[in-house]
Amino acid sequence: MGQSVSPNAGRRADPSMLVDVDRLVRDYHEVEPDPSEPGQRVAFGTSGHRGSSGRGSFNEAHILAMTEAICRYRRRAGIDGPLFVGRDTHALSEPAFRTAMEVLVANDADVVAEDDGYTPTPVISHAILTANRGRSRGLADGIVVTPSHNPPEDGGFKYNPPNGGPADTDVTGWIQDEANRLLAEGSGGIRRTPFARAMSEPNVHHHRFVDGYVNDLPSVVDLDAIRGRGLKLGADPMGGASVGYWGAIADRHGLDLTVVNDRVDPTFRFMPLDWDGRIRMDCSSPFAMAGLIELKDRFDVAFGNDTDADRHGIVTPSAGLLNPNHYLAAAVAYLFGGAREWREDVAVGKTLVTSSMVDRVTRSLGRELFEVPVGFKWFVERLLDGSLGFGGEESAGGSFLSRDGSAWSTDKDGIVLCLLAAEMTARSGADPGELFERLADRFGRPAYRRVDAPATPAEKRILGRLSPDDVTASELAGDRILDVLTAAPGNGAPIGGLKVVTENCWFAARPSGTEDVYKIYAESFRGEDQLERILDEARALVGAALASAGASG
Repeated sequence: MGQSVSPNAGRRADPSMLVDVDRLVRDYHEVEPDPSEPGQRVAFGTSGHRGSSGRGSFNEAHILAMTEAICRYRRRAGIDGPLFVGRDTHALSEPAFRTAMEVLVANDADVVAEDDGYTPTPVISHAILTANRGRSRGLADGIVVTPSHNPPEDGGFKYNPPNGGPADTDVTGWIQDEANRLLAEGSGGIRRTPFARAMSEPNVHHHRFVDGYVNDLPSVVDLDAIRGRGLKLGADPMGGASVGYWGAIADRHGLDLTVVNDRVDPTFRFMPLDWDGRIRMDCSSPFAMAGLIELKDRFDVAFGNDTDADRHGIVTPSAGLLNPNHYLAAAVAYLFGGAREWREDVAVGKTLVTSSMVDRVTRSLGRELFEVPVGFKWFVERLLDGSLGFGGEESAGGSFLSRDGSAWSTDKDGIVLCLLAAEMTARSGADPGELFERLADRFGRPAYRRVDAPATPAEKRILGRLSPDDVTASELAGDRILDVLTAAPGNGAPIGGLKVVTENCWFAARPSGTEDVYKIYAESFRGEDQLERILDEARALVGAALASAGASG
């Protein structure tokens, strides 16, 4: 069940491995998905629909159906303000953007988009919140065409309602069902305006998103401190949508910041291969980030973003690439430890598979911990009303309030998390890696791991229904079990699996929402030996649950 690392991990791809962009785009237009095949239907996971054109899971028919469904949802919900549309640098993002624009314009949506450029996910979220501030009518929403950090052959499509964050399941469920109904009917009844004409229609507004976002950054990060300290910063957009942003940030705010790679290439041939030998723009992976890690001693702080810039990777001379859990804990300690003057009742948010180092830091600060299931959508409403100061997840996603306590973004913002690392260094005199070491000396040093294993759809359904009764042991790896959770403590929402907690360790098991695998997350404050025992016992529990269900079925 452990993940074996490819011997090519961290190396550049052989040219024979690169995606055939022309074939990918041709398949987008020519392959007709079969709605009777589950893998070729519209399926919104934790962050929109993802797939690939050659597999019949991300094609023109899907985008036509999803965009039409979003237009119908907007009319049903009374959303009639501007709709902000962004896309990233994946090969399928441009044709999907063009298809979406054709449907949106034909439906008389008031669309705001870049003529020629890429727009990060957090920029769309920030634009929605800025447009809606102080308004109760004519509210804005948005679409981002991106599969996030997924491989080059993938495409993605997600909807952000007027709250600016990832749409909740009631919204995505309605859009998904309507899109699949339309997919089954065929696209003949979906209106389209040819792209060239659509882009000249009066309901299309051509906009430079970069200006508003970059100009507003001092309201969320202390850029004066970064500039005043004279820090040398490095940024790697990893060929993604932040490529046009880091240079603009440096120029507008006078930062000594070097963009180490400004190439945009839909094959992503410049990317080091990830752990499994595939190209993946995962800024939390030491393999994908190998190029920036090699440059760590050139900069006081360096950072990378995934393709839609909703994730962050922090590289420091002291630590190399920080474990995302370590950085989130350091960020919480810094923000709530005096760097921000937020109200005393403002809480710290984390997903239940994020390190319990965050729990220990939060308790020491006297703050409420808001622990939720996997998915950033659970943080949206409390970030929006200012009662949650920070929301973070173990997969290197997070956002936090503006300095005045108002909402900055309600989707993950990898750009401001990167800039926060520079602010932390400038104001504390220690980089985030050094700040985490201080936390480890005080609270203990966690050993954390996530492992995946194949699981059929039937097995995933079984694992999603695990209950406390499935845990008959009183101890986990020698520690007394304190709690067995099937619902998140912060909001009572089902976690789609279970979490077993002791004073010094925990594990969580849950099926993936998008892949035929299940995931086990585990952490120990007693070291690697106990961590291995936890994983062994978690595997045994999952295996027993599957065997029991198989015997009874």
